[in-house]
Amino acid sequence: MELMDVQAIDTMCRAGYAGIMTEAEWKEMWQMYEAQAAVKGTFGGVLKKMGIAPEDGWKVIASQYKSSVEEMLQEMDEVGVEKVFVDQQLIWSRRHHKLATAFSVEQIAELVDKGKGRIIGGAGYNPWRIEESLRDVERGVKEFGFKYVWFHPNSFGFKASDAKCYPLYAKCVELGIPCCFQTGHSAEPLPSEIGRPMCADEVAMDFPNLVMVLTHTGWPWIDEWISMIWRHPYVYGNIGAYYPSALHQPTVDFMNGPIGRTKVVWGTNGFGLTRCKKELVELPIRDDNKKRILRDNAIEIFKL
Repeated sequence: MELMDVQAIDTMCRAGYAGIMTEAEWKEMWQMYEAQAAVKGTFGGVLKKMGIAPEDGWKVIASQYKSSVEEMLQEMDEVGVEKVFVDQQLIWSRRHHKLATAFSVEQIAELVDKGKGRIIGGAGYNPWRIEESLRDVERGVKEFGFKYVWFHPNSFGFKASDAKCYPLYAKCVELGIPCCFQTGHSAEPLPSEIGRPMCADEVAMDFPNLVMVLTHTGWPWIDEWISMIWRHPYVYGNIGAYYPSALHQPTVDFMNGPIGRTKVVWGTNGFGLTRCKKELVELPIRDDNKKRILRDNAIEIFKL
């Protein structure tokens, strides 16, 4: 397969990748305890090799992002990406007891409008503000055409099976949209156990018609991630947040098999459209599977 053979769909890009964040906003986010701990721990070795101080780590990410929607669309044209998904990205700081990242419904709607059909909007979920979040989800879908919700159990401290998450699932079923959430551990120092993919098991039984997308590969519980996707007809997986070249072999094998080929979607987590697509194309899996993962599955799951 060649790079331009498939017009891919990035089912988990980031609003920041479209140039929505200012330098002041980057710096404010980077001062959060969780961000600083991540760059000293998870990403510390990489930054040290680059000669970058932890407090300046935001510059590495910001430099990879685009300065505007127009610049992002240009890259999409150059590497064969038809659409990207961006959401409110509501992530909680356990240390500071406030949202560490958060975009408003209006900000995402503005990106969708500027994207002229190539940016798909998604809502977020704050289990500390259930009624407010549900209003935003409904408004995003009905007023601005949002296609999904993405939320971050690890940072809020609630497993996906917690009662505080159930109102969201009911709303997603009512609106007919998928609910996406992170599984596995986080780069930041957040409780890992909360992200176990197996937490989706009971949810899938209580909401048999809910479409769930388990993002971030579920690592280090890859077998659980695969199990949930294999076991439940409306549970899917997203490989975003890992470069395809860094995916663990069981994940690649699953993508190359009869179940994974129909139930896994591609996402970048804002790690770069060009690199992430090139590396996916280079994976040792069948070309027809690559096409499904890069494009076809997303069209079916998100009703594009």
